[in-house]
This record gives sequence, structure tokens and C-alpha cells, in this order.
Amino acid sequence: MAGEIEKIINEYSDNFDYSIKKTAVILAAGHGKRIKSQTSKMLHKIWGTPTVERVFKACKTGLGKVNIIIVVGIKAEEVVKTIGKRTNTLFVYQEEQLGTGHALQKALAKIKKKSYEGALYVFPGDMGLIDKETVRTFDKKFQKSAADMMVLTGQYTGETENNYYGRIVRAKKTDAEGREIKENEGKVIEIIEHKDILAIKENKKYKTNFGGREYSFSKKELLENREYNSGVFAFKFLPLSKLIGEIRSNNAQNEIYITDLIAIFNNNGFSVEAVSPRKDYVIMGFNNKSVLKKMESIARGLVYEKIKNLVEIEDHEDFFIADETVEQIIRMDKKGRPLDIFIGKGVYIGKDVVLNYNLRLMKNAKVDGNVVFGENVRIHERVLLNTFPNQTLKIGNNVEIFWGDIVKGNLIIGNNVKLESGVNVTGSDEFPCRIGDNVIIKGTSYVFGSIIDNDIYIEHSVLIKKRVHKIIDAKGDVMPVRFYIPYPQGVEAVEIIKQ
Repeated sequence: MAGEIEKIINEYSDNFDYSIKKTAVILAAGHGKRIKSQTSKMLHKIWGTPTVERVFKACKTGLGKVNIIIVVGIKAEEVVKTIGKRTNTLFVYQEEQLGTGHALQKALAKIKKKSYEGALYVFPGDMGLIDKETVRTFDKKFQKSAADMMVLTGQYTGETENNYYGRIVRAKKTDAEGREIKENEGKVIEIIEHKDILAIKENKKYKTNFGGREYSFSKKELLENREYNSGVFAFKFLPLSKLIGEIRSNNAQNEIYITDLIAIFNNNGFSVEAVSPRKDYVIMGFNNKSVLKKMESIARGLVYEKIKNLVEIEDHEDFFIADETVEQIIRMDKKGRPLDIFIGKGVYIGKDVVLNYNLRLMKNAKVDGNVVFGENVRIHERVLLNTFPNQTLKIGNNVEIFWGDIVKGNLIIGNNVKLESGVNVTGSDEFPCRIGDNVIIKGTSYVFGSIIDNDIYIEHSVLIKKRVHKIIDAKGDVMPVRFYIPYPQGVEAVEIIKQ
């Protein structure tokens, strides 16, 4: 099994560019036992996109020119194929999940230490709300600082007994002997994991050394400390490569923690700093379904805030518009023309959809794939519009598609077309479907791979790979098509049930 995974990793990995002075390591090896799912934790979606892909995009856009190393483990093949083959992106297999420090060790093994210098950043793969602005700001703060290591921290706002994050331990004003040490006050000593805090006996003090002084903390102090470790780090590569092997697993979990590097850097005379993001939610990770749902809700709220004054959204708590389509809406608005787009409750709009002016998508309509709208289009409730990859569904101007219709595949719908309720239209790669201008299709009708001329009226018909011509009758009217049914197949298998 490991051999097969290594083969896939080699296939999808690109080269490491030693001229690029920034490297990001994304930790995506864990499964997440508490999420209680067969799906890899890293492939759970936030606003339609797997979390690991969101972190990857934030790194790529936030850091600019960067090497990216993704550490995979549980469901490795699925995670690798989700990211795909990307420029200067490599994958590393962590067969045994021995901790975040061990994962970083596996990543560093991909870099020739004597050939590289620069900055290395670490991101958890489940941080599905992190954005390019946060990554860019963190990078700038690290580059401007004199720090050899930097950690991104958050402030926990809930009940402290529900805070399972590692705590940031900073030097107090006085040491364990009560002596005032102003030059150390507020400096980051280390990170102590929640389970290690719980392992401290109630009547014992936790003692640690920093700057030649001993500092003392009660269990209560540590538990009530609200500054927590986000799991995002920045390092100067040279000291990191020298010290990464010093991490030990002498803790409650018997794991190799990346967080131990803070104390190791301090003890070796290197400087460590901590900064916080402007928005705390960007560093949220998840271990259970309730937190995942909360992150999804935050993502929805962010999208709503972006476009609430550009389009009309019927229910701000029940809609989906892919990020790419949101950006499209913003670009359209900048042209200065009112969009007049209405998004009904429960509407789903995928990432490859091309919107247009005066579009109304009513309740529970779903549009996914390469669907291109004309102007003045009305899509009624529960309509499904979608395509397979490499297909395009093009809808002309002044089109109306009624309740519950299914329209999909390789298909062009002309201008001024009405597809009334009960209609199903499909075009395949081999047999595309073409519907001309001013066509009405109604009743319980099914059209597959057919070409229909302009001005045709179709009712209660099944048209499979047919060409419907425009024929003018003796009265000068276009001949309608009604009750066209192909000859049935398999009639031998059907019999009348007799009383």
C-alpha cells in the first residue's frame, strides 16, 4: 500500500525550486477521529471547497512565488488528487501520524539543507477560513521582524473549559522567585498543549526556564489563559533545519509536537515572537461536525456581506454561490450597470456558471457546470441546470424555464424560449441539443440530442435524436408537434393483467 501511495506522490509532485525564498508546508495527514466520517478531515468542504484546497489557495495567493510541500497520510491518494499536479508543489507521505513535529520533519527531508535558505511557513490543512490577506500580512510581519520563529495566535472567546487549544506561555513580570524581570515580560516562552495542562497535578506548579530565569504557573493559570496556538508558524529555514531533530515525544500524547520548537529555539539563543490576525475566525480549525457547521455559516456570512448590496438574496442563511461566481458578480457590478439578479431561498450556483443581467433564480434552483445565461432569464423553482466537464449549456435572452424542469448537457437554447413544467432536455457530447428562437415546449416532454428549428411549438412529445423542421401549413401557421411518441421497445416483455 505504501508503495502505491509513493508512486502516486511521485507522479503528482513537481520540482522544488531552490531559487524561491519562501516555502509553505501544509499539514494534511490526519483523519480527524472526532469528525466521525469516512471522508478525510482535509476533504471536508467549507463553502463548496475542500479545506486543504482552501489552505493551498491562501498560501499560493498570499505568499506569491512559493514552494509548497503538502504532508499527506490518511486517505493520501484522495488528498493528492484533490490538489492535483501544481507548479513547485510536492507531496510527502507520513505513513504513521506521530505528531505535527514529525510531519514537519518529513517535509524538511524533501529539501537539501545546504542548498536552501529563506523562510518556511507551516499551515494546518483544516484551516478552511484562512485567506490570502491573513497569509500575506503574516508573511510581511515575519519578514519585517528580527524573529527567527513566529507563531500566529488567537484569543479564545468561549468558556475556558471548552478551549482544547495549546496555550501560549509568556514570561510574567516576575520570575518564580518573585524577582521583577522587565526585559523578559511578555516574551513567548513556549506552547503547552491542553492535554499536558490537564496532566499537571492540582497542587503542583508548572515550572519552565527562559532567559536564565525560572517561571512558575499554576494549572488554573494555564487553563484560563485565552491566548492559543493556531498551528500557523514561520521560521527562518537555517535554524529550523538545525534544530528540527531535537524535538522529543515526552508528553501526554507521546507525540512529536511542532510547538516544542518554541522552547528549543529559545534555549538555543534564537528569537521567537507571536502575532495575531485581524480577524480571529480565519484561524479556526475543526475536530467535529458542529465546528465545521459553524465555519460554513461564517463563510456564508462573508459571501453575503460581499454581495448583499449587488444582488437580491431572498434568504441570507440559505443559498450557495461559489467563490468564483461571487468574484464574477463583483466584476459585473464594477461596470456600472445594475445587475438586477435575484437569488431565491435554497438556490445553488456553481463555480463555472456565467451570470447575466436581469436573471431570476427562484427557490431551490440548482445551476452547476458550464452554464452560460443570456439576459432577462427566469428560472423557476426546483429547476436543475447542469453539465458534465467539457460541455456547455448556453441559454439565450428572454428565456423562461418552469417549475421542476431538468435541462442538462451539451445544449444551446435560443432567444425567447419557454420550457414549461414537466420538460426534460438533454444534450450529450455525441448528440448535442439545439433549440431555436421562439420555441415553446410544454406538457410532459422529453428532448434528447435533437435539433429544433425556430418558432416551433412542442407538446407532450418524446424527441430522441430528431430534427424538427419549421413547416408552414395551408393556413400560414407553423405546424405544431403534439403527442409524438417513438415506437416502443421491449413490448414482448409487457402484458395486460387480466381480472
